[in-house]
Amino acid sequence: MARLVLSLDGQSLAEYNMSRERYTIGRLPDNDIRIDNPAVSGHHALIINILNDSFLEDLNSTNGTYVNGKIVKKHALQHGDVITVGHHALRFVDGENDEEDDEFAKTMLIRPNEAAGMLGARLATPAPSARAGAAAAVLPRAKLQVLSGQFAGREVELVKTLTTLGRPGVQVAAITRRADGYYIVHVESGREDDFPLVNGVPIGAQARKLQDNDVVQLAGVKMGFFFAT
Repeated sequence: MARLVLSLDGQSLAEYNMSRERYTIGRLPDNDIRIDNPAVSGHHALIINILNDSFLEDLNSTNGTYVNGKIVKKHALQHGDVITVGHHALRFVDGENDEEDDEFAKTMLIRPNEAAGMLGARLATPAPSARAGAAAAVLPRAKLQVLSGQFAGREVELVKTLTTLGRPGVQVAAITRRADGYYIVHVESGREDDFPLVNGVPIGAQARKLQDNDVVQLAGVKMGFFFAT
């Protein structure tokens, strides 16, 4: 069964199973998925489920409905699509692909508390100034897309300050959001000086700033770094 995962600033708020034919999204209490935020219209969008297909339609909302960063009026939903309504995000998860995504998370994503022990003070930085904070507020959204292996096509949105990827004991790296961009830094590996690659070149012991369309190779998996459009 397909489902929607509601989140705000990368924090999951609720999940909705798509067990009925119609779901309305909006600010008013009569919606199936209520988002109580001024940026959301009273009746903002509609999802219609027909057999195994789901279709999204914008209900002439004030601020528009976006899918993967692009404004839409109507859209056939695909597994992994991210619907943006106001400041909130709804990730569409196709039940047939859900198990594969869970396996990818278990294999490549590392929980923040686990990562903290490995990173130690390596990523310690001075407290950001007000000016740096303003710059961080306009930092474009970015994601990693897996390019090789059994999880090819899977995506990881870089919405957290620190996203740690890899396989402990093999190779682990962290991607950090900073005021001026996204940086990748080596955390650990099973062999000495076995650093992740960016565009085929080892990054070394220092953090490296990522550019749009860079190709990261980590723990035998290639991933593309992309800014959201």
